[in-house]
Amino acid sequence: MLGDIDLAVEPLSESVSLAPAVGIAVGGGSIISLPHDEPGAGGGPSAESFRTGIAQASPVAVAGLVVNAASAVVVVLVAHLVTARSYGAIAQLLGLFFILSMPGSAVLVGVVRRVTALQKIGQGDRVHRWVASAHRIVLAVLIIEVAVVWLLQGWIAHQLSLPNDQGVLPILAAAGIWILLSVDRGLLQAHRDYRALAVNLLMEGAVKTVCVIGFVAVGMGVSGYALGILASEVAATVHARWLASRAWPAPAPAAMPGVSPTMNGSPASGEVVRRVLIADVTAAFVGLALLGLLQNVDVILLGRLDHRQAGAYAAISVASKALVFGALALGAYLLPEATIRWNEGGHAVRQLVVTLTFLAVPALLLLGIALFVPTWFLSLIFTAKLSSAAPAFAYLVVAMIFLCISVLLTNYLFGVGRRWIVLLLLAGSIAGVASVAGAHGQPVATARADLIVQAILAAAMVGAFVIIHHREHGHRWFRHRDPVASVRPLPEVGGTA
Repeated sequence: MLGDIDLAVEPLSESVSLAPAVGIAVGGGSIISLPHDEPGAGGGPSAESFRTGIAQASPVAVAGLVVNAASAVVVVLVAHLVTARSYGAIAQLLGLFFILSMPGSAVLVGVVRRVTALQKIGQGDRVHRWVASAHRIVLAVLIIEVAVVWLLQGWIAHQLSLPNDQGVLPILAAAGIWILLSVDRGLLQAHRDYRALAVNLLMEGAVKTVCVIGFVAVGMGVSGYALGILASEVAATVHARWLASRAWPAPAPAAMPGVSPTMNGSPASGEVVRRVLIADVTAAFVGLALLGLLQNVDVILLGRLDHRQAGAYAAISVASKALVFGALALGAYLLPEATIRWNEGGHAVRQLVVTLTFLAVPALLLLGIALFVPTWFLSLIFTAKLSSAAPAFAYLVVAMIFLCISVLLTNYLFGVGRRWIVLLLLAGSIAGVASVAGAHGQPVATARADLIVQAILAAAMVGAFVIIHHREHGHRWFRHRDPVASVRPLPEVGGTA
């Protein structure tokens, strides 16, 4: 199917993947009331509560499924339209885009926690002005980023062993715009407007598919692909800004703009709040960038160590890492739910179970394919030429299942303000780089090394989650505390180091 292409890719689906964003509540009105779970038999969640969670998460889950399907179409069509060398360059640029755009979610971790606190104390009228300031800061950073990339694009291309610097500037500018886009998507998440969020995700995917294929089809190659990504991010950002402004209209002017209360009614130090927010954002920035590295380190290093194996390995990477994109999309549902409910004295274990349920079916299906018919599947999708890494397929699928667990728990734990999990992600990333490099570019050895690291990291994240939850909620895994008696003070909203 792919003709004489010898070098395949880090998944082009990353260009349409949905990095997890964090909710931001803005302007006027109280946060939507939370439905409290009634314990069923044995203390488990009631059927009605579970159905509610499924209904809430379904729009985002379906949107993620559709966008990933569109990305598969892009993978096949672009492969027919460019040379093998150009296809490999696109893969490298997309890996860079994914890593650099992931921290956009980190900005939203801080924003959702700050805004949730303001909403909880009845100061929602202050949030609109605060978020406007956040937009200005992100725009300023974006301008600086574009200027720096423009100066360094030749050096970046050389470090990646790209044939030229075509596409470097637009793809990295698109990564910066993603951060701006994430701010407004966060507004929709905090409002729990998951249908509007799903529409925005679908719009981004549609524009990306049309522009990428269109620009590449007219002969623009790598630069056309990068411009297509840039166009889709710009369009999605404008659309998300419009949706967010409808969900959170500007409030009436505050009666006492100089007062900044805390949860317990005493004056708050704005400097302390800012320091807490900066700490939250910094921790999430580093942590989510490390998740991006954990997802892409195997393909990046294998391609660098042995170009001859890169094509076949990228084929199994395209298929297996679709699971991670699903986890990233569902993080857009889980993170604001965890943040808001935790700040009201409850938890989001039911919501976590819902996201795992959505991921379980495709994970089991893909694992069955990887175990029983890997060569047939890879030959059908990528042709026999790119099926030589079939023995590594099952290892990589299991590794990505473990990474999905880490992604979801990272969203949850950042949402409840546990910054120290960055240390777990850092240790996992260092181990991942070392172990994958030690595989010397061999597909099976690389996938096995990745599997071992991802399994250990996921186990550590599960352990951290259980310890934190038990310390805060004891054995109440499916019950909420009294939302009035258990309101947390502002320092807890900011997070604990």
